[in-house]
Parts: sequence; structure tokens; C-alpha cells
Amino acid sequence: MTLDLNDPELEFSDLVYAYQSWVMAVINDEKLDSDDQLLTEEITEDALNAMRFLPGEVTSAIETSLARVYDVDADELASLLFPED
Repeated sequence: MTLDLNDPELEFSDLVYAYQSWVMAVINDEKLDSDDQLLTEEITEDALNAMRFLPGEVTSAIETSLARVYDVDADELASLLFPED
């Protein structure tokens, strides 16, 4: 799914899904012993576009809940998602 930010049918849930997909792909590729690499340029681009419209509380909640689900340290996850910070 590529986000079309000009689509009048685009919903908040689409933005959440895009961001959530990116976080899950990063966790899969960096922390889980998975042979399948999920992260693509499209997923990353959609997530970065979604971040422009999602409140920080929402992105933080997504990161925190997925870190708990996959038993990843929240600070470590943040460094994986935003290595330049």
C-alpha cells in the first residue's frame, strides 16, 4: 500500500497502519531471527509521510506497544528506528 496523501478517502487508520508496518518491519529485520526481510523503501517512505500527520503521542504509543509485544527494549527500538538521533 502506497500512501496517497492527496486521496480524500485517506483515513487516520491508514496513517497508523503505515507507521505500524514500518515499526514491525524494523523489529522483524533487526531483532527477530527471521529469514524474511520485510523493510522496503516503500514501507519506509509511507511511514515517514504518515509521521508528518500523526501526533507524537500516537507514534510513541505504537512504538511502545510493539516493543512490549515483541519484547524489545523501548530505547533500543528508538535507536533502531532513528539511528541518527
